[in-house]
Amino acid sequence: MRVCAGLDPRLSLRDIAAHARRIESLGYDALHIAETVHDPFLVSMAALQATKTLTVRTSVALALVRSPMAVAYSAWDLAAMSDGRFQLGLGTQIRPHIERRFGAQFDNPVQRLSDHIGAVQACWRAFDGLEKLDYHSEHYTLNLLTPNFTPDPLPMAVTRPTIWMGGVNKNIVELAGRIASGFVTHPTNSHPRYLSELCRPGLEVGAHQVDRSVDDVELVVGTQWILGRTQDDLHERREHNRRLLAFLYSTPAYERTLDLFGWTDLATQLRSLIRDQRWDDLSQVISDEMLDTLVPQATYEHLADVAMEWFGELADGILVAPPPNSDNDDLLRGAIQELRSR
Repeated sequence: MRVCAGLDPRLSLRDIAAHARRIESLGYDALHIAETVHDPFLVSMAALQATKTLTVRTSVALALVRSPMAVAYSAWDLAAMSDGRFQLGLGTQIRPHIERRFGAQFDNPVQRLSDHIGAVQACWRAFDGLEKLDYHSEHYTLNLLTPNFTPDPLPMAVTRPTIWMGGVNKNIVELAGRIASGFVTHPTNSHPRYLSELCRPGLEVGAHQVDRSVDDVELVVGTQWILGRTQDDLHERREHNRRLLAFLYSTPAYERTLDLFGWTDLATQLRSLIRDQRWDDLSQVISDEMLDTLVPQATYEHLADVAMEWFGELADGILVAPPPNSDNDDLLRGAIQELRSR
């Protein structure tokens, strides 16, 4: 089982290098870079420069707010500077953020993402000198790339970045099955039931449409964890996760796992509280039963066993976020080593 780490989205850019070195020293396979308040490609560069073996993956960069050529340049540079340790993860976000925060278009997002990825790959083939840039799709046309603007080919031993995707709904999962090297689930939709009843079947449908094997698509579960050294640590983390889940599940796009358990009304309650600006009351809606059902919890000693019990038959990798301080790094390092051996 591969083990991936994340980072605090508000971590200062000046602190990224130290965090990445810590992740590498703990034995993680990969570091996931989300797009929240920093440019994910800048964060990725800082992490790659500070490490020697760690894979760094955007999880995910927002495709719909960027030109495919701009993404192709960034990913190409990061792959070249890191000897191929960079992986490009792309996603759509949701309509309000794309239209109202970024001022970009969101119509037909799944097809737009598919076209975007096709355009990025066409740029890379042109960078490699394999073909002239001449890409046409519903949403993108790229047909100009003169020598002055063509980057050097990647070093001989470096392959092009693999393209990953992240998301929740049926159409995006099936698209990943058709064209992605890997797929990362959202924290709100990482329960084994979501994986077995919605995610893996969707990947299989997409893969079969293009005569691929679903095994060609690596699945990494972006689950939250309630993790600590002692039971007191777990209790403290429970309340943190309760608050986070309450906020996340107020988003309509993330309701699928709630629907599986018959908790559809939960999201409606949460949105009502947000409309009334009752932020402090959100966590009260998430009961202990819901928290125990939706989020795995373990001490470091039992992390590997719990992870395999929840996800061992369903996923190739799992996200385990490190705690903000390094007090228990020796215990976490041992747990990661044990999990990677499974």
